[in-house]
Amino acid sequence: MLRYCSIYVLLLLFLASNMQGQVTRIRGTVVDSHTKETLPFVNVSFKNTTVGTITDINGEYFIETRVDADTLVVSYVGYKPQEKVVQKFRYQEVNFELEPDIYYLEEVVIIPGENPAHPILRNIIANKHKHDPERFDSYFYETYNKVEVGVDNVDERLKNHRLLRDFQFIFDYVDTSAITGKVFLPVFISESMSDYYYRCSPRFEREIIKATSASGVENVSLSELSGHIYQQINIYENFLKVFEPGFVSPVSDYGLFYYNYHLLDSAYVDDKWCYHISFVPRRRQDRTFSGDFWVNDTTFAIKQIRMRLAEDVNFNFINDFVAEFKYQQLEDSSWFLKQERLFFDFNLEQRFTGFFVNKTTLYDNIVVNEKIPDEILKLRDKIVVDDGALKKERDFWDKNRPLPLTTQEADIYKMVDSIQEVPIYRIYEKLAGMFVMDHYELGPVELGPYFRTFSFNEIEGNRVRLSGRTSNNFSTSLMISAYGAYGEKDNRFKYGGGVKYLFDNNPRFGVFADGKYDIEQLGQSPVALTDDNIFKSLLRRSPNYQLTMVKDLTVGLEKEWFQGFYNVLTFTHRRIEPNEYVPFIKEENGQEVDMGELKTTEANLRFRFTKDEKILRGEFERFSLGTTRPVLNLFFTAGVKDVFESQYDYFKLSFILEQRVPVSPLGFFRYVVNGGWTFGSVPYPLLHMHPGNETYIFDRHAFNMMNYYEFASDRFVSVYLAHHFQGLFFNRIPLIRRLQLREVVSVKGLIGSLDDSHRQVMNYPEGLHGLSKPYFEVSAGIENILKLFRIDAVWRLSYLDHENVDNFGLRTTIQFTF
Repeated sequence: MLRYCSIYVLLLLFLASNMQGQVTRIRGTVVDSHTKETLPFVNVSFKNTTVGTITDINGEYFIETRVDADTLVVSYVGYKPQEKVVQKFRYQEVNFELEPDIYYLEEVVIIPGENPAHPILRNIIANKHKHDPERFDSYFYETYNKVEVGVDNVDERLKNHRLLRDFQFIFDYVDTSAITGKVFLPVFISESMSDYYYRCSPRFEREIIKATSASGVENVSLSELSGHIYQQINIYENFLKVFEPGFVSPVSDYGLFYYNYHLLDSAYVDDKWCYHISFVPRRRQDRTFSGDFWVNDTTFAIKQIRMRLAEDVNFNFINDFVAEFKYQQLEDSSWFLKQERLFFDFNLEQRFTGFFVNKTTLYDNIVVNEKIPDEILKLRDKIVVDDGALKKERDFWDKNRPLPLTTQEADIYKMVDSIQEVPIYRIYEKLAGMFVMDHYELGPVELGPYFRTFSFNEIEGNRVRLSGRTSNNFSTSLMISAYGAYGEKDNRFKYGGGVKYLFDNNPRFGVFADGKYDIEQLGQSPVALTDDNIFKSLLRRSPNYQLTMVKDLTVGLEKEWFQGFYNVLTFTHRRIEPNEYVPFIKEENGQEVDMGELKTTEANLRFRFTKDEKILRGEFERFSLGTTRPVLNLFFTAGVKDVFESQYDYFKLSFILEQRVPVSPLGFFRYVVNGGWTFGSVPYPLLHMHPGNETYIFDRHAFNMMNYYEFASDRFVSVYLAHHFQGLFFNRIPLIRRLQLREVVSVKGLIGSLDDSHRQVMNYPEGLHGLSKPYFEVSAGIENILKLFRIDAVWRLSYLDHENVDNFGLRTTIQFTF
């Protein structure tokens, strides 16, 4: 996993120039020879072939083909046709200046009427249900996926950069993109062959990857990403997901509100008479496309479509996106996808080095409305990589891939292998890995995370920490970690460590043990920055003396039953030390008695359930790529008295339910519902300490205007509601829309109760309260500031009479969103 991420950080430095291949790539502009104005919707094609395109609204075009053709033909109503000879199997720019073809006509009376494209569009919409693949009860097919990644937007200075002195051979592999006109260096290619199965009700989706190959990488989880299931666009849906949901389909039910349509032509396409229609956005910065499609004149099914991301869309990091889809009619007269091409051009800024992704998918042996085999229905994982899928030899691919690799594509495998053989590559890989994974690899160990090496707080003063863990070079089943820390103010040494052993990584099954003797902030959210994080030290808004020393030992077992459902069972013994700021005191006979350490022994069982979640698996880490379905976490905790000197019996139930819900075209909505119940009388550290936030960092899992140790409950429910408008309003304000800002609003509420019996067990510290009425706070914020930052204005609406609280505050965070 570390190796995979590192390759890309290194290769984003590489340059490009020109070379030949097996694909003819051409781009250019068509203008009026007299006025020099650009001409939109001009037909451009290779002579005596069916390969063609049209110019966009700016008169620009791009075209690629493997066909052995050397003449480009341009035609446009009112202009004389023009031909130009081109060089085969290389990139070139070919511009045309068309001569007007003047005719003198008799007087013509023009009567206003309906745009002829509109009735066709209405028929497309009326017949969408007949052509949407979701209409089938079930279907399955074979698919071939090819993904190519290249570095683009580079210049000569990078080629001469001293870091690349040992890698000059890579510049033998450069080319130019017909889509963007940028010189690029291909650096990665992956291929996969899969069987895909789908059932409508109850919904069932499985992909079996039978063969997969990636240059320089052998990783099962990454092989899953190379399959078909992760990248699917259905143009018959009203709103499409291109990394983010909310893009309006050109054949959406609401298309006339977002697009202008023009009927360009009618002709046969693969023996089907079709209408040719172009579309362009009505307004700037809406999440729309420009392009054209051919639609069958009788069934009103889309035969083929090309669409390109509209200019000025409020969309981060993707400078360009082009999608092409071709459809075929099956034996039962139904229509189904035949070929798909997706192109993404990623850039932080136009002037920076970026990279592109080119994905091609072919569909074959399509079967509809037949029963899915029982052995497939029994598969629990959504994506299954066959044994041996990673071990296919070159001969297998040469015989079975439906689309031969170009010379350039085949050479990518050789180039990546050559890069990895250069001695300095390992150093670059380790540095890139440190940037991506927060650790620096030294053979069998990794040092880090580096951002926890130095921090400071009011209890410890300046704190220094050294930490590390074993690397995958040591073992891919066993990981050992340890750290030591020292605070110069409290003059105490802290330490911790852990062991994890995985019997299986997919589905995940393993055991672990963790222990520590260190300070901890009780009552902060589970996703808050750790207290020894330098960023939290810098962004703390008030001095924090409420840190406590904790000694704990946890042993546990985690079991993933199938993708989306797993359990974690743990047994934990904890000892929490009191101090002058967080005392443990009890009233006895009218006197305050110091209770000393708080000792507990707990058994905890966690259930996590969701559907359709995309997971990227490392050897030990797991990264969620998200889901639009609800995510439910259930927690059951039992405290047992007199086990390792534990002092209390109690039982806890709690849950967290959250979901991100697309509400296209109005952005997306997010909710988090959290609730819990504590049974038994316990000291206040064992109650639910509602998560406050005493930093300037916005935390949706915490109450951002609440202090630590301000509220506790034994029964509670909290709700967080937020709506992200994705620039819905800012996009319509001149000048402001250039900044591509986005709006977000939220509200968070809490109700709870606190039985007075807990006070009899241990006195509450000064400032700790129960909830006699609901607690509320609201916020309004601006996202996407410089594409990275979010700033929220937060108002506290209740319990304003409490000491040391603010009614209003500004919070910020860094977030990477498309």
